[in-house]
Amino acid sequence: MSLEKPAPAILWFRKDLRLDDNPALHAAIEAGGPVIPVYIREPARLNIGPLGAAQAWWLHHSLAALQASLKSLGGDLILISGKAEDVLTDLARKTNAKTVFVNHAYERTLFDRGIAIELKKHDIAIRAFHGQLLHEPKSIRTGAGSAFKVFTPFWNALQKVGEPQEPTDAPTKIPSPEHLPPSENLDHWALLPKKPDWAVDFGRMWTPGEAGAQEKLRNFVDRELHDYRRGRDLPSVEATSLLSPHLAHGEVSAARIWHAVRGLPTRASEDIAHFRRELAWRDFCYNLLTEFPELHDRNWDDRFDGFKWEYDPKEFHAWTMGLTGYPIVDAGMRQLWRTGFMHNRIRMITASFLVKDLMIDWRKGERWFRDTLVDADPANNCANWQWVAGSGADASPFFRIFNPVLQGEKFDPDGDYVREHVPELARLDRKYVHKPFEAPEHVLEKAGIELGKTYPKPIVDHAFARDRALAAYRDIR
Repeated sequence: MSLEKPAPAILWFRKDLRLDDNPALHAAIEAGGPVIPVYIREPARLNIGPLGAAQAWWLHHSLAALQASLKSLGGDLILISGKAEDVLTDLARKTNAKTVFVNHAYERTLFDRGIAIELKKHDIAIRAFHGQLLHEPKSIRTGAGSAFKVFTPFWNALQKVGEPQEPTDAPTKIPSPEHLPPSENLDHWALLPKKPDWAVDFGRMWTPGEAGAQEKLRNFVDRELHDYRRGRDLPSVEATSLLSPHLAHGEVSAARIWHAVRGLPTRASEDIAHFRRELAWRDFCYNLLTEFPELHDRNWDDRFDGFKWEYDPKEFHAWTMGLTGYPIVDAGMRQLWRTGFMHNRIRMITASFLVKDLMIDWRKGERWFRDTLVDADPANNCANWQWVAGSGADASPFFRIFNPVLQGEKFDPDGDYVREHVPELARLDRKYVHKPFEAPEHVLEKAGIELGKTYPKPIVDHAFARDRALAAYRDIR
């Protein structure tokens, strides 16, 4: 009498492109049978793949890295295009698999419920695991059992829950069937830009994939974390972790990052707390998203439904290209275009400028960031834009309007960040680097600047724009 061999298990990769601390992967291996890893390129209209062109570039390289890692452990990664329920059903039929193992992707809960129903019709079970956040959404609640709408009480409650689950190490071997179904060719997915190759500089800054994430984490813990609290607001200082795109693609888990800072000297405690608050903010944003799935397209505060936005396509284009005439704004937008990334403090400044100086709907800015950021996140991106616009949960008041000149002088006092990303201002005196429009003619001439030709004049007067925005806000109060 022979024992029946365990059925193969389908492992469905999504926003968890890693082997380390991957609950679905470990569960699939523990099931005892061969593991069939798959990544599904779903129809773009569903908006549940890469959020934009910049993330598509990252995804290409991340999938290639994951495929190489799986092969080194005896497995492989199958790439298939189609609707998830159709692909998984067909894959189960061809391999005799009975169960799909997957990690939750909370931004697509409604899609996943429908997929589970379809799979059940074909006697295919789906087992989903917590692995995207520090804690499951809805596990942290107010005393009344409702979702937190303010971050500080959420952060306090998160700390009382205790440490996130201890991360598990990557497996040393992955059992694979003798024959895997055919895979599509990653190059044929055309995720990389060709002509023009606007991502030519991305590879100089980023190394997509799990190994790149682990290296970034080690470097941050060893070098930058000790000055995180002070340096995180200074865009010219390398004080942030640069882990956000790796987190967005699940190349490192939030729990692994949280626990990586344990055991550091006591003097680093304030830096650790500030850093962990950023991880908790990500959890907070996902809690908002699960409560309000329309967060990307609807105002959390419905008073803003009556806000009178304006739209000048020329001004919007100038903003996207970093040609507003305000150096700190232009530096941020050019950094974004060139690297797929923007320093967090500068994100707030550029967003405030779009929403309050130009009076352009925050949704247009959110969509631009979604397309151009390598770390675009379906919860953080829209929650942060609504925070700036004043329409979100625990939002910055709309009447808090950043002065782009003062913000530049405060957070880039020597102009190093501006000079790096707006080279036409590189020779301008420190006194005027954030306000070239106030510089005397001889100062501009010495720096090789001709306003309106080599560098634009401001597209809007900030004092006028501030009064206009406040007047529009008074109408909805």
